Amino acid sequence: MSDTTASPTADGVPDFELPNAGAGPDPFSLSAAAAADADTDAVVLLFQRDYHCGNCRKQVQAIGDRYDEFGALNAAVVSILPEPVERASEWQESYDLPFALLADPNTDVSDAYDQPVRFGVLGSLHDLVGRMPVAMVLDTRSDEPVVAYTYEGRMPADRPEIDDLLDEIRTLRGE
Repeated sequence: MSDTTASPTADGVPDFELPNAGAGPDPFSLSAAAAADADTDAVVLLFQRDYHCGNCRKQVQAIGDRYDEFGALNAAVVSILPEPVERASEWQESYDLPFALLADPNTDVSDAYDQPVRFGVLGSLHDLVGRMPVAMVLDTRSDEPVVAYTYEGRMPADRPEIDDLLDEIRTLRGE
């Protein structure tokens, strides 16, 4: 079996399985995470730029510091790093994140979710200059996950505030 699989569900949300260097099962699969716990109302996907991205590192650490707030809303966070599992493991060793930290070395899942890449071919060859951050909230309360919210960064530092992500989950839950 390859390290990466991504296939669309009936509603077009790609299911995937990736190696997990963080908390939770390894490999991590979206369908298993959405079905594993009936109390999970949402999954937050954070598509990172690359291993060296300082803004990415700050984001995962800040969310790690507030992860209990996501848990209180029955939401799981999943960070997807377009790097080999060894690089994702280095982040995990440095930051001890309480959520899944997935390695997407071929960017199959990032591409399946249409993570924007700037600068054409150059950007696709070098994630540091091309790949832009994306955050998504998936509604996992039904049989198939549905995209409830998407935030596409226009610049490397352009990311949603943690409070905005939490508010989107509250809205999804009708709070």
